[in-house]
Amino acid sequence: MAISVDTVYKTVLYILNKEQRGYITPDEFNKLGTQVQLEIFENYFEELNQQLRVGGNSSDYANRVKKLEEKTNRFFTSESLTVTQGVGEYWAVANLATLGSGNVVHRLGNIEYVEHRDAAIGIDEIPIELEEANQADFSLARRSKLTRPTAMWPMFYIVDTYVRILPANVTSGTAPYKSYIINYIRKPAGPAWGYTVNSTTGAYMYNVGTSTDFEIDDTDQTDLILKILQYCGVIIRDPQIVQTATQMAQQDDLMEKS
Repeated sequence: MAISVDTVYKTVLYILNKEQRGYITPDEFNKLGTQVQLEIFENYFEELNQQLRVGGNSSDYANRVKKLEEKTNRFFTSESLTVTQGVGEYWAVANLATLGSGNVVHRLGNIEYVEHRDAAIGIDEIPIELEEANQADFSLARRSKLTRPTAMWPMFYIVDTYVRILPANVTSGTAPYKSYIINYIRKPAGPAWGYTVNSTTGAYMYNVGTSTDFEIDDTDQTDLILKILQYCGVIIRDPQIVQTATQMAQQDDLMEKS
């Protein structure tokens, strides 16, 4: 379940105002919320790496590995990857920055292709996964007849947001043709506390239609609020807010990992 951006913002304001520590605007909150959500999201992978070394347990509700995998799997996405002819006869190129869904690839899973056959010929072939390599190994492999990538053993490497593939099978809609699928973990969408301004009082009024909730798991709501409060303390220059929120966050983290 997602975390209500309205609930988080109002909780942060309540704590700040109760202690008479200051105020942060919706725009400031949205920027802080985006930063903190990314920090917590990236920490999922670090925690999962640590827990995999320890191992899980047989519990349905207290298996940390299972829970962390659930948190990350909700961001798993699979979609078509458009491939066009690149420079020279060797390359086919795909642009990760222009995925059809508009998502940002945070962590790449794999890339595979399927050869689609004409209905009169038969069913589609089994998907073939492309081997990922760095640029040096890719260049070395294609210079040898023994290691040169083939249709059954394709390779790719990434430069900036571009995927370079060999052999260069360009996406086409005429059978038989190959279609490429990219499997990846997307970056969570940035939260937004949407609002309108009251023409009389100048107060910010919550607008659900222009708002976006936090996408991270709802079990991280406490951690989310405490981390936002830490940044609020920096903005309003109140070291006591920073210290208190940090101590509470550390205590919460210790309880989870003990």
